[in-house]
Amino acid sequence: MIDVLIADDEQPAVDELVFLLGRDPRIGRIHQADSGSEAIRLLARERVDAAFLDIHMPGLNGLDLARAIQRFEHAPVLVFVTADEEGALEAFDLAAVDYLLKPVRTERLARSVTRVVEALRAQAAASATDSPPAPQPEVIAVSLGGTTRMIRRDDVRYVQAQGDYARLHTDDASYLVRVPMSDLERQWADAGFVRVHRSYLVSLAHVARVRFAGERASIAIGQAELPVSRRLLPALRERLESTTIRPRQ
Repeated sequence: MIDVLIADDEQPAVDELVFLLGRDPRIGRIHQADSGSEAIRLLARERVDAAFLDIHMPGLNGLDLARAIQRFEHAPVLVFVTADEEGALEAFDLAAVDYLLKPVRTERLARSVTRVVEALRAQAAASATDSPPAPQPEVIAVSLGGTTRMIRRDDVRYVQAQGDYARLHTDDASYLVRVPMSDLERQWADAGFVRVHRSYLVSLAHVARVRFAGERASIAIGQAELPVSRRLLPALRERLESTTIRPRQ
């Protein structure tokens, strides 16, 4: 069970997050603070596993609060919950495991809790073996509707070539970046991305199933069915047989 803190000066937003988190069986006690200073006082007497922080609060804002929290002996895992996309880069610089935009969707919040669980497990494993913590996932700057936002590379399900650009597909949106597919293929190979077609680069972690029909094949990722070229099929078979990544259902 994960004990959490919610710090937000808008009570309706707090109430909604309390309701949604309360429905997740992984969540234990839920503490509330309506300001950064109140959150500091609460953390001085209560140990929590994760802190869900709004960025724009009077006085001590969420980013300043996160910096203060990191000085605690038992610092909680950080998640930012805000209506503002502009703080995403700084949030990830502060080692936040996620950045949620309001209004928060139930399935998106559940994924955030999963990331908190994974971060806590990594911390526990590192502490037990006296090894350094695992590196933070790579974050990518993308443009959408004239604004810049940050997405995690492990949220990218597949990449589609579009001329000199590449379109990154996540489970809820797609983003165009000015990076050639060949560059992404080389840079992301160690992160489990495999070229399956001249137009597609896929994340093996998001593959639901592979269909083989003689020398022809296709890959299912979410609702998308992507072709596998005959030339790249042998390499895909080899990666699927050797990889330790289990496809997601």
